[in-house]
Amino acid sequence: MKATSQTIQQIERALRKIAAKYPQGREDLALTDIHLQVKADSGELLAFNDDDEELTRCVVEQWMDNGDEDFYEEITPVLRQCIQNMKDTLENLSLLKPYSFVLVDEDKETLCDLYLVDDETVIVDGELLKGLDEDLDDFLKKLLEE
Repeated sequence: MKATSQTIQQIERALRKIAAKYPQGREDLALTDIHLQVKADSGELLAFNDDDEELTRCVVEQWMDNGDEDFYEEITPVLRQCIQNMKDTLENLSLLKPYSFVLVDEDKETLCDLYLVDDETVIVDGELLKGLDEDLDDFLKKLLEE
Protein backbone atom coordinates (compact mmCIF):
# COMPACT_ATOMS: atom_id res chain seq x y z
CA MET A 1 0.00 0.00 0.00
CA LYS A 2 1.42 3.32 -1.03
CA ALA A 3 0.53 5.95 1.52
CA THR A 4 -0.92 9.19 0.22
CA SER A 5 0.47 12.52 1.37
CA GLN A 6 -2.76 13.02 3.32
CA THR A 7 -2.17 9.72 5.16
CA ILE A 8 1.38 10.76 6.06
CA GLN A 9 0.12 14.14 7.30
CA GLN A 10 -2.60 12.53 9.43
CA ILE A 11 -0.17 10.09 11.05
CA GLU A 12 2.46 12.76 11.67
CA ARG A 13 -0.19 15.06 13.19
CA ALA A 14 -1.09 12.24 15.62
CA LEU A 15 2.59 11.73 16.45
CA ARG A 16 2.96 15.47 17.16
CA LYS A 17 -0.01 15.24 19.55
CA ILE A 18 1.72 12.38 21.36
CA ALA A 19 4.93 14.41 21.56
CA ALA A 20 2.96 17.32 23.03
CA LYS A 21 1.90 15.04 25.91
CA TYR A 22 5.58 14.36 26.72
CA PRO A 23 7.41 17.59 25.81
CA GLN A 24 11.19 17.67 25.89
CA GLY A 25 12.76 19.21 28.95
CA ARG A 26 10.32 18.09 31.62
CA GLU A 27 11.98 16.80 34.75
CA ASP A 28 9.22 14.35 35.70
CA LEU A 29 9.96 11.63 33.18
CA ALA A 30 7.20 9.11 32.58
CA LEU A 31 7.84 5.38 32.39
CA THR A 32 5.81 4.15 29.43
CA ASP A 33 5.83 2.91 25.89
CA ILE A 34 3.57 4.25 23.17
CA HIS A 35 1.06 1.74 21.82
CA LEU A 36 -0.41 2.44 18.40
CA GLN A 37 -3.62 0.67 17.47
CA VAL A 38 -5.17 0.80 14.01
CA LYS A 39 -8.71 -0.31 13.27
CA ALA A 40 -9.03 -1.41 9.66
CA ASP A 41 -12.80 -1.07 9.54
CA SER A 42 -12.97 2.54 10.73
CA GLY A 43 -9.46 3.69 9.77
CA GLU A 44 -8.90 4.93 13.32
CA LEU A 45 -5.36 5.32 14.60
CA LEU A 46 -5.31 5.40 18.40
CA ALA A 47 -2.36 5.91 20.72
CA PHE A 48 -2.18 4.74 24.33
CA ASN A 49 0.35 4.71 27.12
CA ASP A 50 1.09 1.65 29.28
CA ASP A 51 -1.88 2.47 31.53
CA ASP A 52 -4.26 2.28 28.54
CA GLU A 53 -4.87 6.03 28.73
CA GLU A 54 -5.69 7.37 25.31
CA LEU A 55 -3.15 9.92 24.14
CA THR A 56 -4.71 10.77 20.79
CA ARG A 57 -6.82 9.41 17.96
CA CYS A 58 -7.42 10.26 14.35
CA VAL A 59 -9.02 8.71 11.29
CA VAL A 60 -6.78 7.77 8.39
CA GLU A 61 -9.21 7.89 5.53
CA GLN A 62 -7.07 5.73 3.25
CA TRP A 63 -7.33 2.89 5.78
CA MET A 64 -11.12 2.97 6.17
CA ASP A 65 -13.02 -0.21 5.27
CA ASN A 66 -9.80 -2.06 4.54
CA GLY A 67 -10.45 -5.79 4.35
CA ASP A 68 -6.96 -6.89 3.27
CA GLU A 69 -5.67 -9.92 5.14
CA ASP A 70 -2.20 -8.39 5.27
CA PHE A 71 -3.42 -4.96 6.40
CA TYR A 72 -1.06 -4.72 9.37
CA GLU A 73 1.94 -5.81 7.29
CA GLU A 74 1.07 -3.09 4.77
CA ILE A 75 0.73 -0.26 7.30
CA THR A 76 3.79 -1.16 9.38
CA PRO A 77 6.33 0.41 6.97
CA VAL A 78 4.13 3.51 6.68
CA LEU A 79 4.05 3.96 10.46
CA ARG A 80 7.80 3.34 10.70
CA GLN A 81 8.50 5.90 8.00
CA CYS A 82 6.36 8.54 9.74
CA ILE A 83 8.15 7.87 13.02
CA GLN A 84 11.50 8.05 11.24
CA ASN A 85 10.47 11.38 9.66
CA MET A 86 9.90 12.76 13.16
CA LYS A 87 12.77 10.99 14.94
CA ASP A 88 14.38 14.20 16.24
CA THR A 89 11.20 14.97 18.16
CA LEU A 90 10.26 11.42 19.12
CA GLU A 91 13.70 10.50 20.43
CA ASN A 92 13.56 13.36 22.92
CA LEU A 93 10.23 12.81 24.64
CA SER A 94 10.03 13.20 28.41
CA LEU A 95 10.01 9.44 28.83
CA LEU A 96 12.48 7.24 30.66
CA LYS A 97 14.67 5.42 28.18
CA PRO A 98 14.40 2.84 26.79
CA TYR A 99 10.92 3.33 25.38
CA SER A 100 9.32 2.10 22.22
CA PHE A 101 6.52 2.62 19.77
CA VAL A 102 4.57 -0.62 19.44
CA LEU A 103 1.84 -1.62 16.99
CA VAL A 104 -0.93 -3.49 18.83
CA ASP A 105 -4.11 -5.20 17.68
CA GLU A 106 -7.63 -4.57 18.97
CA ASP A 107 -6.97 -6.84 21.97
CA LYS A 108 -3.86 -4.73 22.73
CA GLU A 109 -1.60 -7.67 21.88
CA THR A 110 1.73 -6.63 20.38
CA LEU A 111 1.95 -7.14 16.62
CA CYS A 112 5.42 -5.63 16.19
CA ASP A 113 7.87 -3.15 17.62
CA LEU A 114 7.97 -0.14 15.35
CA TYR A 115 10.73 1.92 16.95
CA LEU A 116 12.92 1.54 20.03
CA VAL A 117 14.64 4.52 21.61
CA ASP A 118 17.53 4.04 24.01
CA ASP A 119 20.48 6.25 24.91
CA GLU A 120 22.87 4.09 22.94
CA THR A 121 20.60 2.04 20.68
CA VAL A 122 17.86 2.92 18.23
CA ILE A 123 16.11 0.10 16.38
CA VAL A 124 13.94 1.30 13.56
CA ASP A 125 13.15 -1.98 11.87
CA GLY A 126 12.92 -5.51 13.20
CA GLU A 127 14.46 -6.65 9.91
CA LEU A 128 17.81 -5.42 11.23
CA LEU A 129 17.91 -8.46 13.49
CA LYS A 130 16.60 -10.91 10.90
CA GLY A 131 18.95 -13.85 10.51
CA LEU A 132 20.66 -13.30 13.84
CA ASP A 133 19.56 -16.75 15.08
CA GLU A 134 20.95 -18.43 11.97
CA ASP A 135 24.25 -16.56 12.30
CA LEU A 136 24.52 -17.57 15.95
CA ASP A 137 23.72 -21.21 15.11
CA ASP A 138 26.38 -21.24 12.38
CA PHE A 139 28.91 -19.71 14.75
CA LEU A 140 28.20 -22.28 17.46
CA LYS A 141 28.41 -25.19 14.99
CA LYS A 142 31.80 -23.99 13.76
CA LEU A 143 33.00 -23.52 17.31
CA LEU A 144 31.96 -27.07 18.27
CA GLU A 145 33.61 -28.54 15.17
CA GLU A 146 36.99 -27.08 16.13
